[in-house]
Amino acid sequence: MSYHDIITIEPGKRGGKPCIRGMRITVYDVLDYLASGMTPEEIVADFDYLTLDDIRACLEYAADRERHQLIVTA
Repeated sequence: MSYHDIITIEPGKRGGKPCIRGMRITVYDVLDYLASGMTPEEIVADFDYLTLDDIRACLEYAADRERHQLIVTA
């Protein structure tokens, strides 16, 4: 699985933020739920339209974005 198959970016949806499969739930939303202590299984149980692959794609997207972030030194 690649996050490229799951994470979508549409300029007119949620301000162009990365979303899951064209829906209105963003990568940030999922990461925020995880950071607050929810498990992937709890998120999927609360949002029946999400899958564990969606959660993994959000984590993979975030890791890839972090990996490609520019480093600025003073």
